[in-house]
Amino acid sequence: MSSALFQPITIGSTTLSNRIVIAPMCQYSAENGRMTDWHLIHLGHLALSGAGLLTIEATAVVPEGRITYGDVGLWDDATEAAMARVLESIRRHSDMPIAIQLAHAGRKASTDLPWKGGKQIARDHADGWQTVAPSPLPFAEGENPPTELTEDDLKRLVDAFAESARRAARLGIDAVQLHGAHGYLLHQFLSPLSNRRTDDYGGSLDNRMRFPLEVHDAVRAAFPADKPVTMRVSGSDWVAGGWDAEQTVAFARALEARGCAAIHVSSGGLDPRQQIPTGPSYQVPLARAVKQGCGLPVVAVGLITDYEQAEAIVGTGDADMIALARTILYDPRWPWHAAAHLGAHVKAPDQYLRSQPRQYRDLFDMD
Repeated sequence: MSSALFQPITIGSTTLSNRIVIAPMCQYSAENGRMTDWHLIHLGHLALSGAGLLTIEATAVVPEGRITYGDVGLWDDATEAAMARVLESIRRHSDMPIAIQLAHAGRKASTDLPWKGGKQIARDHADGWQTVAPSPLPFAEGENPPTELTEDDLKRLVDAFAESARRAARLGIDAVQLHGAHGYLLHQFLSPLSNRRTDDYGGSLDNRMRFPLEVHDAVRAAFPADKPVTMRVSGSDWVAGGWDAEQTVAFARALEARGCAAIHVSSGGLDPRQQIPTGPSYQVPLARAVKQGCGLPVVAVGLITDYEQAEAIVGTGDADMIALARTILYDPRWPWHAAAHLGAHVKAPDQYLRSQPRQYRDLFDMD
């Protein structure tokens, strides 16, 4: 019986050779939004991993949308040129499809690098700036409150997302993922905990979904019609009275009606009070709920480390794909090892073919 994890899947015009997605992982190593040699090394070795899709980290559509001063951006010619250089080098040695996650951090912007504590940086500091959000509510107690976005501000941000999508198209990127999870701007609009607006963008579920859907529609119109636009969501805030699985399903249905190609279900990140029941596959029930509630292909993520675990998630229909983040940083050849364990095939560079272990003579696809 063939492995479900290593069956191909087509999303829009993009065909993945298997169901393993490399999730976007911030590296906090850009200079003024521009990718550096670190990104070439980091993305380059992951592009040789045998996964089905590589996703570029959260990429800010405006400078003040960065989580930190070290975040990647795609808002002008300089940031586009830096990304083009990295992509050109990777593509010389890998034909793995590449997606990009377009993002705005909202009230969680202007923070220090994680290994320097990750605290908010004051707006008058050289590496800080004034944050913005749906409502003037800080993420954590004691932080500088964000400025509430006006409707004109929202229109400018919709245009910024669309312009970044056009730049991504020029770079030949295969898919766009919009970051609607982890407490960043689109998620801040969705959750009633962070969105206290009284205009058309707050209050009811339809109103809270309005801005994220406007961003999706603008990006969908700006990106080539045959290439997929997808959304990453937090399936729950893990806080009473917050965003939950039921609202996520409603959002997924609205996205599906607008031509969204897939949905990636994570969770949390919006409120420091969150109580997350972490453990292997802890977010899979959220992915399952979305899968059962809409017709979109669903990506599950979160403490997926074991080969049989990943196979079961896809094989039982809980999700259509699984995403790896920390797991594949720790073991960049995880897809090779999963294929060997499950009796499947995986693509490897010609230069690495002689590494194939004798007990797995059919592991590498020699096409």
